[in-house]
Amino acid sequence: MTFAPAAGLVETAHALAAGEVTSRTLVAEALARIEASRQSLNAFRIVRAEAALAEAEAADRDLAAGVRLPLLGVPVAVKDDMDVAGEPTAFGCQGPFPPAAEDSEAVRRLRAAGAVIVGKTNTCELGQWPFTEGPAFGATRNPWHTEHTPGGSSGGSAAAVAAGLVPAALGSDGAGSVRIPAAWTHLVGIKPQRGRISTWPRGESFQGITVNGPLARTVADAALLLDAASGNHARDPHRPPALRISEAAGRDPGRLRIALSLRPPFTALPARLDPEIRARVTELAQRLSALGHAVEEADPPYGQIGLTFVPRATAGIAEWAREAPDPALLDPRTRSAARLGRMLGGPPLKAARRAEAVLHRRIGRFFTSYDVVLAPTTATPPPRIGALLGLGPLATDRAIIAACPYAWPWNVLGWPGVGVPAGFVRGGLPVGAQLLGPAHSEPLLVSLAAQLEAELRWHERRPPQRSVTRSPVV
Repeated sequence: MTFAPAAGLVETAHALAAGEVTSRTLVAEALARIEASRQSLNAFRIVRAEAALAEAEAADRDLAAGVRLPLLGVPVAVKDDMDVAGEPTAFGCQGPFPPAAEDSEAVRRLRAAGAVIVGKTNTCELGQWPFTEGPAFGATRNPWHTEHTPGGSSGGSAAAVAAGLVPAALGSDGAGSVRIPAAWTHLVGIKPQRGRISTWPRGESFQGITVNGPLARTVADAALLLDAASGNHARDPHRPPALRISEAAGRDPGRLRIALSLRPPFTALPARLDPEIRARVTELAQRLSALGHAVEEADPPYGQIGLTFVPRATAGIAEWAREAPDPALLDPRTRSAARLGRMLGGPPLKAARRAEAVLHRRIGRFFTSYDVVLAPTTATPPPRIGALLGLGPLATDRAIIAACPYAWPWNVLGWPGVGVPAGFVRGGLPVGAQLLGPAHSEPLLVSLAAQLEAELRWHERRPPQRSVTRSPVV
């Protein structure tokens, strides 16, 4: 049995508003695709079949009554680090997590926009790694090549969107966890400005390095989901000025100064850019130049930015790990990272937080010469399933830095980035690039990404339909 993949978010919202289709039909089809892909993709931790159908019927009644909301009746998914009332938030962990008492702020805003939450997608344990596997739920697989990972930690959301199970999904990005799976599944992924989408009930997730962001096949779809989820809880510490990102998707970005940055930021461990990925990103740079932009090679002055990342990331892991119902069930690497986070949670963490203002000034000066940075999203194509699963802590860190050294500095800065497809490398594996900007630059980045999409039309290429059939896992 096979199912037609979901249409895009914008297209689906328009069809519902025009009365061309019902929400119940769309949600039932999404649920059927999810069920049919369980063995081959395993994208979802929780499927809200009964609740989602009831919510779809309520949306249909509202549509018939003339109610119009941006996503009224549209099925979407969220990552399993976001609270959905009545469902556990296990964040990739084993154990009997209690059901959440209420929606997180991002989910509340999606519902307020009319969206139907069909389920919660798989993520690696506490979002630490660029693969989506673990004993709590098994392995989530890449729709393009099911023997490879879709990336992480928002791998379930990426797999669900790339396979066409849902039109779009929310993920979260603490070191590239939206942009990396977007690159490895041929999607658009937006890491917005810190605070653009609330992370409440956590005012700061992972000491402020983690933000929520959309995954979609097109720039317009990602921007629409971003707008729908954006906004703040009254107690959020970060409250950027409101923006309408969707409007930028149809706007000419003008002639921009673009820095092509191919050198990874400094890390204590080696990282080497795969030659084929270098070629794909360089081709994007050439395309941007042909569109009239001024492109030249230049690297932001990152300095020792990594020293500010580790205390914040590991302190965040320690905070989440304390909530695990049975700490003995956590991965040994998680327990090791949590111990380090507790050690670094005093003066080193305070120093790391203070350093952010210095980094803003130093790297901000780079944007007096350039408008946008174009960089690879990852240094390698997606690894095979299981390649990183059984490694020890140091070997895992080495593998992560070797594969994904490019994305995390923008999490320290809290500034926006847009991941875009960069094509394919050996074996037909997808890879990506990121467009990075200074504070509050989402409209500029989205307009530039949309210009590229109009030229390259990456959204017209989809994975083989074997990913949504009842095929056994090999």
